[in-house]
Amino acid sequence: MFGLKRYNYDSFTKGVLLKAAAKTKFGSGPEAGDDAPDFQGRTLDGEKIRLSDFEGEKNVVLTFGSATCPFTAASIEGLNDLFDEYSGDDVEFLFVYVREAHPGEKLSRHESLDDKRAAAEMFSEEEDIAIPIVVDDLRGKIHKKYGALPNPTYIIDKSGRIAFRSLWTRASVLETALDELLELQEERDTDHAIVQGGEDTSMPLAAAMFHAHRALDRGGDRAIEEFRRELGIPGRLMHTASRVAQPIALHPGRAIATALVAGGVITGGLLLGRKLRQRRYSSLRSPYRYQGVPRPGQNESDYAVGI
Repeated sequence: MFGLKRYNYDSFTKGVLLKAAAKTKFGSGPEAGDDAPDFQGRTLDGEKIRLSDFEGEKNVVLTFGSATCPFTAASIEGLNDLFDEYSGDDVEFLFVYVREAHPGEKLSRHESLDDKRAAAEMFSEEEDIAIPIVVDDLRGKIHKKYGALPNPTYIIDKSGRIAFRSLWTRASVLETALDELLELQEERDTDHAIVQGGEDTSMPLAAAMFHAHRALDRGGDRAIEEFRRELGIPGRLMHTASRVAQPIALHPGRAIATALVAGGVITGGLLLGRKLRQRRYSSLRSPYRYQGVPRPGQNESDYAVGI
């Protein structure tokens, strides 16, 4: 996943994490202000695309990801929304399909370009993606030019240079950067501008938690097992929480209704229990009473409850 010598690895391991930790920020990916590395490829529709063809014409939002990457799964809905809102005369969106972040028995490492294309098609259909998807080659030629991390996004301005890069794809961050870029281009009548300090390195762990199981399920049981084993307790908690959290996020009305019913049952049970305790304690409040008569020598206010 993070630049192993063998680009398409068989299993997700701690070695993958160590390789990632050894990298600083974006690895060898281009920085804000750098020329965006050119590339060409074909989309799932068969269209031939060269990045440099957009120079002087459009800004490009370039995203990398795979079907088994939890961060990709977490970001794709927001990315679809951005495409619907911004795609047009000034902005083009491209999604580059890369190696599987968590391969398993259902969706394994890509043995052929046909395998990789089939995985990209499945991903596109399941996530209802309208963004053109460019399938990278088996060696990750495009991916490596941009740092080979699982789910970054680069905004390339009309000059062909990097205006902004996000270590993990976050729609809200990209929207702010795009707004600033389009505004500066109009105000200054220029093609190039670095926006939002040039980069964002924050990790959307909460968002990934909601979608982790959906991405891992695409890989299969082995992908899930490796994720939980290699990440230890955090991995197990993340995967388990994802299974619980995502249905609530996707169906908040149903979740609220369920919570209200459950809350009503719990509240009713507590009230009933309180009534029963009051009735019970009322008979036990004066343990020395017999048929309502105080014990001789005892004042009614002196009775000790629970003795």
